[in-house]
Amino acid sequence: MRMRDVAIQVGLTERAVQRIVTELEEAKILTRDRVGRRNRYRIHTDQRLRHPLETHSTVGALLDAVTRKPDR
Repeated sequence: MRMRDVAIQVGLTERAVQRIVTELEEAKILTRDRVGRRNRYRIHTDQRLRHPLETHSTVGALLDAVTRKPDR
């Protein structure tokens, strides 16, 4: 998915999405790999969340929580 598409889907500017991705790279949560003319990002789900109240949780746990489908 292109950053432009992510920006549209989440209701942010493309510039804001680029800034967030850069911050996630600096925090070692994302790794960027160049594939031809595109970038491919890898999420390091084992990384701990940065907020002091959430350091007990990992990025993977957060992703699981927000992508889980509700039980019916």
